[in-house]
Amino acid sequence: RKATESDGALRRFEVTFGRKATAPAPTRWLFRREKFEITIHVAADGPWEVRYRTPRGEWSWQASAELGARLLENRLYFSPRFLYFPLAGRGDLKPVGDSPKFTAGDRERLRQLLGEFEIFPGEEPFASAPVRSKPRRTYDPSRPARDPEGETIPMYLSTAFFEHKKSWTALKEALENFGREAGLFDEIAVKPLGKRGSEPFQVHVRKFAPQAKGPLRNLIDVGYGVSQVLPVITELFRDDATPMFLLQQPEVHLHPSAQAALGSLFCQIAGSRRQLVIETHSDHLLDRVRMDVRDGKGELKPDDVSILFFERVNLDVRIHSLRLDQKGNVLKAPPTYRRFFMNETRRSLGL
Repeated sequence: RKATESDGALRRFEVTFGRKATAPAPTRWLFRREKFEITIHVAADGPWEVRYRTPRGEWSWQASAELGARLLENRLYFSPRFLYFPLAGRGDLKPVGDSPKFTAGDRERLRQLLGEFEIFPGEEPFASAPVRSKPRRTYDPSRPARDPEGETIPMYLSTAFFEHKKSWTALKEALENFGREAGLFDEIAVKPLGKRGSEPFQVHVRKFAPQAKGPLRNLIDVGYGVSQVLPVITELFRDDATPMFLLQQPEVHLHPSAQAALGSLFCQIAGSRRQLVIETHSDHLLDRVRMDVRDGKGELKPDDVSILFFERVNLDVRIHSLRLDQKGNVLKAPPTYRRFFMNETRRSLGL
């Protein structure tokens, strides 16, 4: 669920989940701003019902079960464009109870409401897999389409290197800045094995010493963390980056200081038009986020950060919604939050 406040008006977006077979599935969506509201009720079998409400009344529209299934496949909760169907005159809106006839004025008000929630118009979020593709010594050219494992990221780098020099220069600089901050690499390069972008190529990285440059090394010959984090940070820096990212365990195979650097990068990337949803086991990453937000090193404010802590209780899992204060402290954390790390610290100190 998400609630935002702008111009003194509270906007609210909620998704309620139920169970479908053995997996969770959305059963209800809610879009609300003041007294204007749109609610979608999902039927397990049969038509879906959509309710449109304004201060004048309430109206109902039904979407077929077949259309509903297609909407789920297309992630409607990120881009609910189908809700415009009845507002464009392509659906029969029926009054609920004593509500009056639906008017052009009602239609325009509700279209404005949807426009405020259309944060990601026409674009799906980028979702990364928890384990990215293995590095290769040599890559053959392929179509540079997005994929969760980052399989085509080397091809994206090669295409930028051969065909978009300006973009490549900016991308290379951004990647190298992060590489230095994380202690992973100081330079990244595409090594062509031919004269054209249609021929095989390699991806190399290099570390610098105080008085010298180290040798360029193939991606497959350096720490595995480089190849695992490269798809994530490239997706964040690319020219056509999406406005929303769903990242699973981006810290995989990174040492603690690199995990912390990743937290700083997320604080720099996230903002009013870029949203990151991150699933992580890394305290180093989260601690860096807390400190950078506290120190004002990015656009994020404490209210912009939401932490969901999953607590195992016997055979169940409880989800705690936690917030940050102005000093970067986690508010209202349950006793089990970070208990393991605190116990380990006490043991280390002999307390």
